[in-house]
Amino acid sequence: MKNTISLAVLRGSAIALTAALALTACGGGAGDNAGAANEEVSAEDVQAALEEGGDITIWSWEPTLDEVVESFEAEHPNVNVNLVNAGTGNDHYVALQNAVAAGSGVPDVVQLEYFSLPQFALAESVRDLSAYGAGDLQDTYNPGPWNSVQANGGIYGLPMDSGPMALYYNKEIFDKYGVEVPATWDEYVEAARALHEADPSVYIANDTGDAGLATSLIWQAGGQPYKVDGTDVTVNFTDEGSTKFAETWQQLLDEDLLAPITSWGDEWYQGLGNGTIATLATGAWMPATFSSGVAATAGKWRVAPLPQWQEGEPTSAENGGSALSITSASEKGALAYAFLEYANVGDGVQIRVDNGAFPATAATLESEDFLSDEFEYFGGQKANEVFAESAKSVPEGWSYLPFQAYANGIYNDTAGQAYVSDTTLKDGLEGWQEASIKYGSEQGFTVSK
Repeated sequence: MKNTISLAVLRGSAIALTAALALTACGGGAGDNAGAANEEVSAEDVQAALEEGGDITIWSWEPTLDEVVESFEAEHPNVNVNLVNAGTGNDHYVALQNAVAAGSGVPDVVQLEYFSLPQFALAESVRDLSAYGAGDLQDTYNPGPWNSVQANGGIYGLPMDSGPMALYYNKEIFDKYGVEVPATWDEYVEAARALHEADPSVYIANDTGDAGLATSLIWQAGGQPYKVDGTDVTVNFTDEGSTKFAETWQQLLDEDLLAPITSWGDEWYQGLGNGTIATLATGAWMPATFSSGVAATAGKWRVAPLPQWQEGEPTSAENGGSALSITSASEKGALAYAFLEYANVGDGVQIRVDNGAFPATAATLESEDFLSDEFEYFGGQKANEVFAESAKSVPEGWSYLPFQAYANGIYNDTAGQAYVSDTTLKDGLEGWQEASIKYGSEQGFTVSK
């Protein structure tokens, strides 16, 4: 459920966080604890805070944290954790920004999706965890999620989970029509043609314009359309990676090889269930959604590596995932960091994995128990082997905009026109670029292309 909501946010309408983004641009919002937030905090300070105890408040919609909190409190009886679901998606972020602006009611710890983290980091609403020694944890995490918690030379959260991508495919449909599972995106286009020719009701995938999917595939292709240095931002969708994605996806659009069905609705679940949607390229969190939302197809689906842009050069990308961050307004920074370490580095990691979360920690991804787990839904396949390899193959250097929520919200009004008109995806991406530049400039950023 958590990831379903998260991706819905990425696809949703333009998110009304104008006040938050304006605040981001002018670098305000740190609160009275701005100085305290920059002070060095040693491991001894964190241990002392645990021994002293106290109350901390966490805002998160993630259900696996319930058991983590119970375990943490049992291990540290002097600590009381108030776990609050302040809303999901837009509601969560608006509530956080309102609390920051009001200077009251701000939690100590907050869950932030990777795409939203930069805007709160630049606004100084969350702390740079470098002061807590978080930089020493770099090798603890895989490159994708670790890169996602960094902004402006700082570390603004500890990765909570990750979404290394894979290709989920309906084996029964591929076998029925004798189509090979594609290993490259060129082969993917060929497979799309073969499936749709064999049965016009079958599409290789659905897509009505998904900003999250587009940026993930551009990331996989080596594109870096976003570059951020403080309030200096570059938006450029004419680079090689963006062009690869646009040209390949254009073929699917021109030949009507994508089902015109929006993800996460009833029609989408029906398509996954009845075989008319044959594949899904998305994050490693998807198995739980398959099991709960498309239970009747258990045994029919399998997991394969994400198709490659260049044969023989395994590369993946992330799609989804979030971090836990400490707010600048918190007066319990050391105690809050103790919880972050427990939940995202310590015993809490296995608790969350056991409850269905996909880890960001390298050691977990490499453990025999994790890799050997057989997924009944996928016909007994050891799917984590595919996900773990994907996690290791995510290129570094990707950045999100400090107003990514807004940018994703206008995708369908710009690039998405390629799905419903004669506009090409290449031109649509350039339109998305110009609209993003215009908005960023209006919010006080220096934006170029």
